[in-house]
Amino acid sequence: MTDNVARIVTSLRHHHDQLAATVRQLSEDQLTGPSGASEWTLADTLSHLGSGAEISRATIIASVDPDAEKPDNQAIWDRWNAASPREQADAFVEQDKALVELLEGIGADERSAMTVDLGFLPEPVPLVVAAGMRLNEVAAHAWDVGVGLDDTAALDPEAADLLLDLYAGPLAFLLGFSAKPDQLGGPAQVQVGDRAIVVGDGVTIAEPSAPTATFAGPTEAAVRLLSGRLGAERTPAGVDVTGNVTLDDLRKVFPGY
Repeated sequence: MTDNVARIVTSLRHHHDQLAATVRQLSEDQLTGPSGASEWTLADTLSHLGSGAEISRATIIASVDPDAEKPDNQAIWDRWNAASPREQADAFVEQDKALVELLEGIGADERSAMTVDLGFLPEPVPLVVAAGMRLNEVAAHAWDVGVGLDDTAALDPEAADLLLDLYAGPLAFLLGFSAKPDQLGGPAQVQVGDRAIVVGDGVTIAEPSAPTATFAGPTEAAVRLLSGRLGAERTPAGVDVTGNVTLDDLRKVFPGY
């Protein structure tokens, strides 16, 4: 069986190294300039990722050590919000590195048995869910940073492929939170390579069975669509949907977050 936790941790390390190298080169003007996330600057985006890394690391530690202190999320957010753009960017590098190193240090046997109490779900979840949710956030917001600097930025292709696997499995519930299937006039099954975006009463990722439409374009664009990051101005040439739904139809189903 493919070790998805190992794949996730490898991707998180790749994203960290890429973002850390980018952050070191950012000017003050760039840090306070717009990102791909609506109403967020690059520094805001890095602050969101950095505070999330701090909370995630403390949460994982508290899940395995009953004596460890659970994070005070609001206090952490307040501290990050009070920091300057440069402080936010530098602290992101520090906190994200610490989280990635923690995940890298968890052995294969421990990975398969570990559960994490995220605090906002009904019960503790396997590590693949906790780490996968972090990758989902990091991949999307890394693109937000990237597109703030380069209009042609794309989602990391290996992360995009992995995320589609996760949406078809342990992270399927995320699409239930973010998608708006009632925005479509009827059911659709949109083939994306060897997978399909299935829109009915809900939204799932599955193997194609009876496709009603086809997504033409790279996997990274399809994953950006699912997170509301494939607006007309951010859609590469050649990306389109043909069949019983259009790309504009699907954009309404996936408004983003």
